[in-house]
Amino acid sequence: MVNTSDMTDEMLAELAFSEDEMIALSRARNKPIVFDEDCPETTPEQALKFRRVNPPRNSIQKRA
Repeated sequence: MVNTSDMTDEMLAELAFSEDEMIALSRARNKPIVFDEDCPETTPEQALKFRRVNPPRNSIQKRA
């Protein structure tokens, strides 16, 4: 996380999106999601079968 209160105006301007980037983000946000045969939409049944590759650790395992 960046503490912007310690930054100069020049540094803040470098962090901001340009006008062209804002337009591109707006266009991308409004585009529909397109699924194809390589990446089909996940069905609810498939979503229920999904398992994490690296399950979260509990606090006891973190200490070990």
